[in-house]
Amino acid sequence: MTQRGATHVLTGTRIRERRLALSRRQADVARAAGISPAYLNLIEHNRRPVGTDLVRRLAEVLEVPSEELAEGREEARIAALREAAARLPQAAPGPPPELDQAPEFLARFPGWAEALIALSRRSEALERQLVTLSDRMRQDPYLLTTLHEILSAVTSVRSTASILAEERDIPDDWRGRFHGNLDQDSQRLSATAQALVAYLDSFEAEDPIFTPQEEVEAWIAAGAPPIDEAGDLASDAARLLAGAHLARIEEDRARLPDADLTAASAATSDPMQMAAGLGQPLDLVMRRLAQLRPPGFQRAGLLVCDGSGALTLRRPAPGFPLPRPGDACPLWPLYQALAAPQTAMSHVVVAPEGRRFATLSFATRSQPGGTAGPVLSRAQMLILPADGAPSGVAVPEIAIGPSCRICPRTDCAARREPSILLAR
Repeated sequence: MTQRGATHVLTGTRIRERRLALSRRQADVARAAGISPAYLNLIEHNRRPVGTDLVRRLAEVLEVPSEELAEGREEARIAALREAAARLPQAAPGPPPELDQAPEFLARFPGWAEALIALSRRSEALERQLVTLSDRMRQDPYLLTTLHEILSAVTSVRSTASILAEERDIPDDWRGRFHGNLDQDSQRLSATAQALVAYLDSFEAEDPIFTPQEEVEAWIAAGAPPIDEAGDLASDAARLLAGAHLARIEEDRARLPDADLTAASAATSDPMQMAAGLGQPLDLVMRRLAQLRPPGFQRAGLLVCDGSGALTLRRPAPGFPLPRPGDACPLWPLYQALAAPQTAMSHVVVAPEGRRFATLSFATRSQPGGTAGPVLSRAQMLILPADGAPSGVAVPEIAIGPSCRICPRTDCAARREPSILLAR
C-alpha cells in the first residue's frame, strides 16, 4: 500500500468512525454535506479521494474540526506504529503485526494507538539507557578506578579492624596508629563512596558523553563553535581532535570551494558525476557534501573508518542506527569498501525500525611514508534518506543494525554476540 493510499484509508475511516460515534445515518450526513449517499459510502470505504472543500463540509456536518479528518495528519503516527512493530523480536510468539492495517487501527482506536506509541518510545528510551549503563560499566575508566579505590579502602579497613579485634596485647603507640589508619581509611571510603553515588546519579542523563570522540561529535552537532568557546570540549584530547577536524575541513574547502560544489550539486544528484564534472576525487566530493549539505543533501551523513574498521568520524543521517564509539555493524557497506579500494559501491540499507537509507561507499589507500612505509586504508560512506537516492537505479538492499549488542535482528549471519535487548 502506498503512503498516499494509507492516508486515504485513514481519511475515509475517520469519517465513518465519527459518523457512527454520533449515531448519524449515512444518508443524512451525505445530504447535509451536499453529496449522494452512494458517494459517501465509497468515501467511507476508501474508494474515492476526499478534496479539501469536501473535508471541510463533512467536518461541519460531523461537528469536528476539519484537521481531524484532513489527509496527512496521521502519517507520523502511522510511521511510529510501524516502528513499534519493527522493534518486536523476530522470534516473538504469535502472528506478526498486520502492518498494512496500521492506518485502520489508528483511525478506529486512536487512544490505544497513542498508548502503544508511547510504550514503544518509552521502551526505546530505556533500551538506550541500558546500553549507556552497559557501556559505562564496561569502558568508563573513572568508574573502574573509583570501584578499585573503594575495594582498596574496604580491604584496608577490614584488615585493620581484624588486627584490633584479634590482637589483645597491642602496645598503646601501635594501637593509636591502627586507630589513625582506621579513621583515615574510613574517611577515604566515605568520600569515595559519596563521589561514586553522585557519579552514578549522572547515569540517569540520556546519552551522556564520556569519550573525546563523543565530545567532538556533540561539538560538530552544535555547529562547531570556536574551540575556546565550546562547552562540549571539556578534555584536552577532544580539543586536539576538534582542531584536526577543522584543519581537514579547511583543506577540503580550499581544494573544492563551496560555490563550485553548490553549482555541481544543482546540476546532478550523483556524487560520482559531480566528481567527474569537477575533476576532483570522489572521496573529497563525499566529504564536502556532508560538510556543506547543499540543496538535496541537507540530511546527508558521513561515516569514515580507518583500515582497522575503527570509526574516525561519525556524522550520521537523521535516524541512522549508530552505536557507541568502538562498535559497529559488520554489514555496513562501509566495511565492504575496505576490501575493494577505489571502487564506488551503492547500496540501500534498512535499519531494524524499517528506515531505509541510500549509501555510497568508497575506500582509498595511501603510503605517506613512501614505498617502504605502511599502506594506510580509509573508507567513507555517504548516507542519505532512501527517497534521496537516484531514481531508476537498482541497488542491492542490506538489513543492518547499530551493533550486535543492541541489534534486535535474531537471524543475522554476522552476529558476533547475543543482543542485550532480546528476551532470553
